[in-house]
Amino acid sequence: MLLRVSAQLPAPAADTVFRDMNGEAVLVNLATNRIFSLNATAARFWSLLVEGATQEAAEERLLAEFEVGPEELRAEMSGLLRALRAEGLVE
Repeated sequence: MLLRVSAQLPAPAADTVFRDMNGEAVLVNLATNRIFSLNATAARFWSLLVEGATQEAAEERLLAEFEVGPEELRAEMSGLLRALRAEGLVE
């Protein structure tokens, strides 16, 4: 399932913390004590999500900043959002 272009991105869950640990971006779910490592693209997506960006704005920024095509980016964003939701990292 792809997101609609104008969709608002979910917000980080209250008990989710982002940390940069010696150059490695991680999310920590304080409710479960689980740690999730993010690659550079996912970490940048997380920062846009925290800023309250829309899906369209996040997509435009990521396309400008990374070498990826629009279709691949949309699929990656959708997959990442599914994983974040499944782990309770976003609301």
